[in-house]
Amino acid sequence: MSAQLEIAATAARLIVEEGLEYGPAKRRALKQLGLPPRAALPDNDTVEDEVRSYIELFCADTQPAELAELRAIAALWMERLAAYRPHLTGAVWRGTATRLNDVHLQLYCDDAKSTEIELINRGIDYDVSSMPGPRGHDVDVITLATNSAALGERVLVHLTILDHDDLRGALKSDARGRTERGDLAALQCLMAAEG
Repeated sequence: MSAQLEIAATAARLIVEEGLEYGPAKRRALKQLGLPPRAALPDNDTVEDEVRSYIELFCADTQPAELAELRAIAALWMERLAAYRPHLTGAVWRGTATRLNDVHLQLYCDDAKSTEIELINRGIDYDVSSMPGPRGHDVDVITLATNSAALGERVLVHLTILDHDDLRGALKSDARGRTERGDLAALQCLMAAEG
């Protein structure tokens, strides 16, 4: 097995078992394998392939139900926030999520503060942080928690607030013909196909 495949396989285990994001999982895999920090890392497609293999091998009995619940939570919040053009992204969209993953929604708004006002009006507690956005400047990320009876725990939902104009390039397909995100109709098609 090549070093990159070994890194990908180790990262996949960390992603599934600990809920790590791809970047931190790859860096931790390097340390666990005793490889130099500047070793060539596998691309995310390779890691995702290993995640799917790991899930199929070790989580086939639990992951489909966990994914279905996370997608149901995503759909509920997408319906609630429909005015802000929500799109699901991340592991829940790609179908590799387990109960350890959070739900990541991208909202395409004309006014970033309108989402916060909506949550305040609904009496929903949330936290705000920021992260680098697609245009090189920081964007707000609103994080809230929602209860899941099916999972028996709270699930975090992250709402990344993007400019309405960013939606134009958001649905491009990758080299494998997959999109990085999808709207509620696309999510409902996925859920129907797997349900």
